[in-house]
Amino acid sequence: MSHPRLDNVNIESVVLLATPREMKRAVPHTTTSLATVTKGRETLEHILDDEDHRLLAIVGPCSIHNLAAAEEYALRLKKLSDEIADSICVVMRVYFEKPRSVLGWKGLINDPYMNDTFHIEEGIRMARHFLVRVAEIGLPAATEVLDTLMPQYIGDLISWSVIGARTAEAQTHREIASGISTPVGFKNATDGSLSAAINGIHTAMGFHHFLGVTEDGLPAVFSTTGNPYPHIVLRGGKRPNYDAESIAFCENALRTAHLPVQIIIDCSHGNSDKQPDRQGMVLKDLLSQIEKGNRSIRGFMLESHLEWGCQSMPKDPAQLRPGQSVTDACIDWDTTEALLREAHERYKTVLGERYTSYAGHPRKTNTPTHMPNGHSVPNQTL
Repeated sequence: MSHPRLDNVNIESVVLLATPREMKRAVPHTTTSLATVTKGRETLEHILDDEDHRLLAIVGPCSIHNLAAAEEYALRLKKLSDEIADSICVVMRVYFEKPRSVLGWKGLINDPYMNDTFHIEEGIRMARHFLVRVAEIGLPAATEVLDTLMPQYIGDLISWSVIGARTAEAQTHREIASGISTPVGFKNATDGSLSAAINGIHTAMGFHHFLGVTEDGLPAVFSTTGNPYPHIVLRGGKRPNYDAESIAFCENALRTAHLPVQIIIDCSHGNSDKQPDRQGMVLKDLLSQIEKGNRSIRGFMLESHLEWGCQSMPKDPAQLRPGQSVTDACIDWDTTEALLREAHERYKTVLGERYTSYAGHPRKTNTPTHMPNGHSVPNQTL
């Protein structure tokens, strides 16, 4: 029985939503998209296991607001990806949800028409259509897990997930990460501290029981076995943390916590002070560290779009430039291509030197072989 003075006091309306199963039936996988996601996840696991020695590049817009422009970006990125695939594994950033410090546009799923109409079901449908298209183009997709229900709606189309700096400390997101079907990164906190991310990795490796919604939209208790592929993403904080000293500190913290030493560097956010031109500087520094022998850096992230910078939200969404970010400022396509080609050439040389140095010498490992829940994890080469 409802109690008007107690229930939904601040709720204006409740609109029923299609269930995850209904949405997947309406916008299903294709044979090609299924193969892309499957291969993408397997490749990322091999990179984290140090079985695939390529460098991971998670590249794309800060947020998706125009699907036609995002598709053009995906087509360009796929062409480039094929050309550098011998040393760089490219995954496209496809972010439909945006955390806001106060207020603002929360992303295509929440408000797909960018006019405060909040047609969330249409936003989910549009997101699934676009993710299928990206997978058909041949690119694995990466996204941030923000709304706790959204993995049920789009998770089958994602190859890499990340828990953001604002939610890495949240128990609900750590529990979801323990059951999510992709490798998952945990970003360090906005102040730069590592503890939330490291504790999140520990938690995600363990088994949990938590409340959720099934594909049929029914409340249920989910039991997880733990995710074998959580890892840390350094995104800077009060100061950047991509430099050699910061990475060495992170490596030591991971070893102390008995966790695999696998690090991805976000070249944007706190590491670039949100200045897009500094992303290239960060990437070049990482490449220099790798050339000097670093083995813990598994990949990097770039915020990139067709056009440079970002734009404010006008009253009329039709005035928006399709290929320019409406959230964080991004580097443009030409800069993106130049940076990825440089990473390809420099890392290809590193790989050649490593293969030569490994000839006849077995690799040594010094990372833990068991996770907190007792599951074994692959040995990591440092």
